Amino acid sequence: MQSKKTFKLGIVAGEHSGDRLGAEIIQALKSTYNIELFGVGGPRISQEGLKSEFDFNKLHVMGLIEPLINIRELTRLRKELINLFLDKQVDYFVGVDSPDFNMSIHKALKKRSTSKNIQLVSPSVWGWRENRIKSIKKYIDLTVCLFNFEHNYYKKKEMNSIHLGHPFSEMYSSDNELVINKYNLDGRKKFMAVLPGSRKSEIKNMLPTYISFMKQHHTKYPEYTYLIPVADKSTMEYIQTNFSFEDLPIIIDINCSKDFLSISKLSVVTSGTATLEAAILGAEPIICYKTASLNYFIISRMLKVSDVGLPNLLLDSRQFPELIQKACTAQSILQEAEIIQARDSNDMIVNKLRNLLRGKGREEVVKRISLL
Repeated sequence: MQSKKTFKLGIVAGEHSGDRLGAEIIQALKSTYNIELFGVGGPRISQEGLKSEFDFNKLHVMGLIEPLINIRELTRLRKELINLFLDKQVDYFVGVDSPDFNMSIHKALKKRSTSKNIQLVSPSVWGWRENRIKSIKKYIDLTVCLFNFEHNYYKKKEMNSIHLGHPFSEMYSSDNELVINKYNLDGRKKFMAVLPGSRKSEIKNMLPTYISFMKQHHTKYPEYTYLIPVADKSTMEYIQTNFSFEDLPIIIDINCSKDFLSISKLSVVTSGTATLEAAILGAEPIICYKTASLNYFIISRMLKVSDVGLPNLLLDSRQFPELIQKACTAQSILQEAEIIQARDSNDMIVNKLRNLLRGKGREEVVKRISLL
């Protein structure tokens, strides 16, 4: 029996979603190769054998201003990682999401080593800052796309990419009764999931508006309980310490977004991957986003798309409401919630989204990586 080939893999994942995706790719690679891991990741990648160089939460920065405020620390961390990957002579570098942080690593390794560079999760060059395509073409050997419209964009630019597909394509709702029993919920109530974001900066921006909305909503609809899933214990403690919910019927728990969304007819979700999870699980999302005025002033002038919500981008039409910046108020969220509450669910949209999310799969990505 032929022994597996061994190679060194550098990886940087700066988000919980990226941590999950990175772990899945590593698992697929392990079926064919022995891998030595170096870099930064969260709990899922650590389970695959990575000893993270530092807490990956240090890379959780949002927008344009926050990275500038933290530029010295981010630059120092990035330099440490570049030196680590050069010292270990990694054969491959996988940057997961965090494109601005990872691009400098791609660039340094391409100039100073023979590693093959892979970006898992495409930067949103199709939506804004299209000029980044030049750097991607020059320094990245393979872009692994979650969505087919991204892959088609790269094909038009004659660049090397593959449509992995999104894990949400195989995600199905949890059993309502099991979820209600699991979290000791009152089955006579109606439920609404509220997802303020994964970063503390997002939560700080969004949650006050959501709390104001919930207070208004609960006054009119006291039969609702509000469910807030969080990624980890520190996030839960941050919310419980810094925000007051008074007498609102709110449940906060860890690692339970799928369960909470499964039993919710609708959801209020900060723009990002969670909007897609909500749509797939039938908790029609009200997609919300606001940031610092200067952030938004700059970003809005770079945008090339009219919709920012992932489900709407995939469907190429606004099927779910988007409340951005000044439009994101407690009253506007309430108005959209009442519209969703009054109508029937649309299973056809869920099925269409699921089909759009199916791609080549992890095994085909591993094959493509082996050809680099």
